[in-house]
Amino acid sequence: MIDFYKYQAAGNDYLVIDPRSSDFPLTRDAIRLVCDRHRGIGADGVLYGPLETPRPGVPVMLDLYNSDGSDCGRSGNGLRMFALHLAEQEAGAWADGGEFTLRTAAGDCPVRVLDAAEGRVEVGMGRPSFDAADLPLLREDGAPFGGRAVRVPLAVDGDELTVTCVYNGNPHTVVLVDAPSADLARRLGPRIARHPRFPNATNVQFVRMVERSVMELEVFERGAGYVTASGAGACAAVSAARELGLCDGRVEVRMPGGTLEITVAEDGAVTMTGDAEQVAAGSFAPALRARLDRTAPPTPAATAGTVR
Repeated sequence: MIDFYKYQAAGNDYLVIDPRSSDFPLTRDAIRLVCDRHRGIGADGVLYGPLETPRPGVPVMLDLYNSDGSDCGRSGNGLRMFALHLAEQEAGAWADGGEFTLRTAAGDCPVRVLDAAEGRVEVGMGRPSFDAADLPLLREDGAPFGGRAVRVPLAVDGDELTVTCVYNGNPHTVVLVDAPSADLARRLGPRIARHPRFPNATNVQFVRMVERSVMELEVFERGAGYVTASGAGACAAVSAARELGLCDGRVEVRMPGGTLEITVAEDGAVTMTGDAEQVAAGSFAPALRARLDRTAPPTPAATAGTVR
């Protein structure tokens, strides 16, 4: 029995756990354990699905989780990995270059496996929102921030930043900097991600425009910490740069883990194209399986008469 498949896309790695072939206990603790890079398999998150047997013409449902066990909502890199997984496991309609739909808690995304052998996948990420209520973003006094969250002053431990916030299935906060770096993302990222003005926390992108068609990007995610790449983050960063007049409709986004091609249509709709690959598949060893089983909730009989 195959318990997991591991994929990477631009250095962002996820475990695909298919409920048809694995009896994985879907709990927050179990997700944390398998994503642990020392005690588990190691990953930035889990792609759990398909939730039903895939059928051509019907959206394929999956759930996405961060490495801390929280709901991910939508991951651009994760969707590319899962689309490639379908192409490799189901073949047929999923691998022939035709469009199909992946359905997540954050909405539907049209995807296309352009080249299954090379792992080239295109994902439609929809039109983002700059409405502060969608993130949500609060004012300094804790009241809702009205209107669009573009060029917003943000005080972070005495530093006055200017940020632009984007919602594309997850909340993102984009910061223009002179020199994006892993050190900067690790130092400033968590302070922005958990800032009181973001009650649901936020992903953070540190951006430098090399030229109008090239962007450098470093990312800190609210549920995974520092990551070498983020598909949804790259889409959010390009959408923000487009809104600020810093780029045109096609941008090459360079991240430590790899490069993505992001296009923005006239109506704001975003398309992401990049590579993905399977790097491993296997089963949980008995010791890990035993620890995973201990994370499962008690059976109904064991909880009778108790308050949960």
